[in-house]
Amino acid sequence: MRRRDFITLVGGAAGTWPLAAGAQQSALPVIGFLSGSSIAERVSFLAAWRHGLSEAGYIENTNVAIEYRWAEGQYERLPALAADLVKQAVSVMAAGDGVSALVAKAATTKIPMVFISGYDPLEVGLVSSLNRPEGNLTGVTLVSGSIPAKQFGLLHELAPTAPKIAVLINPNNANAKRDAAIVEEAARATGTQILVARAVAESDFENVFATLVGEGAGGLIVNSDVFFTSRRDQLVALAARHALPAIYPWREYALAGGLMTYGASLSAAYQQLGLYAGIILKGAKPTDLPVVQPTKFEFVLNMKTAKALGLTIPSGILSIADEVIE
Repeated sequence: MRRRDFITLVGGAAGTWPLAAGAQQSALPVIGFLSGSSIAERVSFLAAWRHGLSEAGYIENTNVAIEYRWAEGQYERLPALAADLVKQAVSVMAAGDGVSALVAKAATTKIPMVFISGYDPLEVGLVSSLNRPEGNLTGVTLVSGSIPAKQFGLLHELAPTAPKIAVLINPNNANAKRDAAIVEEAARATGTQILVARAVAESDFENVFATLVGEGAGGLIVNSDVFFTSRRDQLVALAARHALPAIYPWREYALAGGLMTYGASLSAAYQQLGLYAGIILKGAKPTDLPVVQPTKFEFVLNMKTAKALGLTIPSGILSIADEVIE
């Protein structure tokens, strides 16, 4: 079933819950929202999350309450935060990233759960089927095998004479090896050599960039990873310092000064997360809601950064940009 079918299903069905102050407030159903990030990093997506909830007929603090738990990038805190939400017996659990989803799944098999995952949900065991997930959870996957290949294609078009292109991965990410292999396959047809660089801590970044430049990298693909996203300002600054054209997975990198981004729409994913959470509050079971795969992709180009790097953007790239930051 497609997303618009769900909107049709719930459209017009939202009831209003008249409330008085005080005691009646505690009668609101509660959604527990778990994230490995911080509210500062995700605040731009919370509007999309709330919009999705409203499509299902729920307005925060009017007919639903939300308990937010942010790990602030300290993933070791997630089990305790998830356990706290389980202890509160929230009606639905929402996980804002793949790490949180795995932790939340381990914390409860009873509370229905919705997730956004940058991991392949089948590979990491979140669900056993995308079309009919088993157990207590469903959600949205950001994974598409076409994304790493498209990122390489855009970077190669921008720097067609670069003999080497680097891919920065976090080896602790379940998708890293697969995504690097997809890039290598895409590069094979062009004769471009792929350098795979690995970073698991912020302290790795300086050496990684110095090594890549020393090895002659003419461009960089930053793989999708929650840790990298939380350190996007540092990664963008290092790419600028080393004059290395780079493409990233999320629009937020371009807003931070990154040259180009291409990936699934995080705003659309958060809206879907809210919609699913609301549908489940109305009584639907996660097993009846297929895991939604990305259909909307965003290509964002930062012209200010291109000029700073002395790059001339080919008209073919400029014409397909969804957003150009001047």
